[in-house]
Amino acid sequence: MPRTRTIPDADIFAAILRLLSEGGDKAVSFGSVGKATGLAPPTLVQRYGNRDAMVRAARLAAWDELERRTGAAIAASADKGPQGLLKAIGPVDPAATLADLRDPELTARAASWRMGVETALALRLGSGQKAREGAAILFAAWQGQALWSGTGNSGFRLKDAVKRLT
Repeated sequence: MPRTRTIPDADIFAAILRLLSEGGDKAVSFGSVGKATGLAPPTLVQRYGNRDAMVRAARLAAWDELERRTGAAIAASADKGPQGLLKAIGPVDPAATLADLRDPELTARAASWRMGVETALALRLGSGQKAREGAAILFAAWQGQALWSGTGNSGFRLKDAVKRLT
């Protein structure tokens, strides 16, 4: 009798997120995840129930990691400006992996994360309404740049946007 293979959820989630990033939502199935992880599709069905639950679990785990990483970056870059904060957070690929606006919990997580990053940016830009508006613009530019970076040209540098906002 063959030995049962045990793979941690984190490894399965990494495979799911990679498939989402490379091929979008349609690229993820029990078969494709099974092939990527070496697990039999029925094992994945037993573990997650259905495909949507499997993808949702991977996205929720990705949000957990992004929120942890963001909190650490905010704390570690307290003495740095807005650009230093965004560099400390690092690359974020929400369009391909984290976003599913049909899911209220994932949407709420995205809104909460955005608010946290914008608040940290605003504190680095000054105080008052102008700092909050600048933070919202900078956040949008940062995420827009991340979204379009796959086309090969970012269009502008974040440090130029920071200079214009301060």
